[in-house]
Amino acid sequence: MENSQPTGGAPQVPPPAGSRNAPQSGQGNGSLPAGPSAPPPPPSAPPSAPPSMPPQGHGIELRISRRILWVGGAAYPLESIARVYTFTLNPRRKDATIRFLKNLAVVLASAFALTILAGLTSFADRDAAETILSFVWLGAAAALVWSLVEWGAVLTASSHYVLAVETSGPSIAVVTSKDPGTLHQLVGQITHAIDNPDTELYGVRVDTIVINPRNYHFGDNVNMYGGSNNVGMGTR
Repeated sequence: MENSQPTGGAPQVPPPAGSRNAPQSGQGNGSLPAGPSAPPPPPSAPPSAPPSMPPQGHGIELRISRRILWVGGAAYPLESIARVYTFTLNPRRKDATIRFLKNLAVVLASAFALTILAGLTSFADRDAAETILSFVWLGAAAALVWSLVEWGAVLTASSHYVLAVETSGPSIAVVTSKDPGTLHQLVGQITHAIDNPDTELYGVRVDTIVINPRNYHFGDNVNMYGGSNNVGMGTR
């Protein structure tokens, strides 16, 4: 026996409670209104920049490797090192003043002598005498300006506390640092490396110094007093 279907068509099933689907057009009042939509996800944060590396130190690296002391790109075998020490490098202000006064005296004396000579020749040729005088005093002025600049450079130069490494030959290395304690420690470490072949030293940065040796008292000054048996040593 066949079941007859009701004439009203298939019954409509209401959507389950809590459904967030919006009602479609043509549905009756039995459908529930759509619930509140979920908030949009927050925008993703921009990727953070990688941490910046600390700036590299200035100056040069001092290290000991395989019985060689490296000061920047210069190599000094530990066997050839005769002395390692620290001292204050002072400008030769007194010597520079004396040198300037000597240059001043020589230039002025030469200029006045040539002026007298030009005056004697003026009786024969006045134009030639005036030309000689012009060259003489221009040269004297240039020499005085040069001496004055050289003197001023020494007077205004600053002192430096440095570490010196002397070898058995004419080579010498001079470095400096803002911390005098670092230089004192390096003296001990270098002398320790001379006596201990397995010593290695890395990562010590020091500052270079560019000076004119003529304008500075460099190291110790050895003086002899009263014969061959008396030796005096004084630091100038």
